[in-house]
Amino acid sequence: MKKLYTNYINNFRGLSPEIWLLSLVTFINRVGAMVIPFLSLYLVNAKGFTLPQVGWIMTSFGVGSLVGTWIGGRLTDTIGFYKVIVSSLFLGGIGFVFLQFVDTFYGFCFGIFTLILVADAYRPAIFVACEVYSKPGNVTRSITLIRLAINLGFSIGPLIGGIIIATISYTSLFWIDGLTCVIASIGLFILLKPKKSKENETEKVVKKEGVPPYLNGLFILFFIIMVANSICFVQYFSVMPLYYEKAHFLSEDLIGWLFFINGALIVIFEMPLITWLERKKMSKTMATFWGVFFLAISFIVLNISYWSGVLLIGMVLMTFGEMIGSPFSNALALEMAPKGRKGSYMGLYSMSFSISHIVGHNAGMNLVDGLGFSLTWYTMFVFLVVICLAVWWLHKLMNKSSSVTPTKTVTIEKEVIS
Repeated sequence: MKKLYTNYINNFRGLSPEIWLLSLVTFINRVGAMVIPFLSLYLVNAKGFTLPQVGWIMTSFGVGSLVGTWIGGRLTDTIGFYKVIVSSLFLGGIGFVFLQFVDTFYGFCFGIFTLILVADAYRPAIFVACEVYSKPGNVTRSITLIRLAINLGFSIGPLIGGIIIATISYTSLFWIDGLTCVIASIGLFILLKPKKSKENETEKVVKKEGVPPYLNGLFILFFIIMVANSICFVQYFSVMPLYYEKAHFLSEDLIGWLFFINGALIVIFEMPLITWLERKKMSKTMATFWGVFFLAISFIVLNISYWSGVLLIGMVLMTFGEMIGSPFSNALALEMAPKGRKGSYMGLYSMSFSISHIVGHNAGMNLVDGLGFSLTWYTMFVFLVVICLAVWWLHKLMNKSSSVTPTKTVTIEKEVIS
């Protein structure tokens, strides 16, 4: 047991202090984001909105995330990731506090859109920060530690939020969420020393190599793969709970335990798994392939038996797909981004998840309504098999392109870095 513990701790050695601080801030932010899991309940029970109105509010949430990640990526390339992260945390915290005072439907649509726009500008900036503050060769493990912080916060946050709702009130969630974001931003501002990206350490202008992400054919293919994969992945957080209840008659507490298993597995196994895969020299594209593959299998096993144990098997398979695919796809996006354009590339990469929230939940609900659960899982499986083929194609194209040394196109834009 001591050896296992020592080996586990060794997986975290060598990461820079700045990465640990960013992970701590991310953990505080995710624990504080306890409003989001209970948002639909709050809108119905406390605000009296109808279910169609809640649907439009969640659509505004997704659109705000989409716009926010795009703006965050652009701002990261112009004013730098440090200012984007601190500003996003601080202004987002204030936004959460004020959102509780909005009572009208249209006001809440606008409020949630604006709030998430500001909050999700954080996402592309944190990826760029991971690369800047990471030691050479540690980028993937640094991203994994950030993901571990996110998942640990995601596991604890809803539990704390449920206790707060039961003992105090819904509105207290907004105060706690907002204040934790503000505290995290102040702590980051005080403790983390700003650092410019490596290509801009000595220059006052941004040197942009290569082409923008929307003109990079390989990156667009990768982006499409991520959107398609995420559309299926988000079913686990909207349609799947309904399946657990309607088809297998699970109670809310059992459903909660299933999702807790997801977070617990990631916290315990993701870093050792990523470290092992890196030692095995697995390419980032092939890791992405296996991530999609395990997600596909997690859907098809649900149709094998009516035994409720398949739900646990499906959750474990999905979690392993997430643990393998997500860190390496993040690192792959950074690797594909040329110097001076990493914010734009990571912004587009982050937008893939925002698009999946806009499309995925609604598509899944309509498929279940028209086809039923079993045919929906078959549809998801076939769709993801096609995506596996697309990832394999991307792997071949990237191997082919890496064998040819391209002529670098460098453009210099006079954007002052302060």
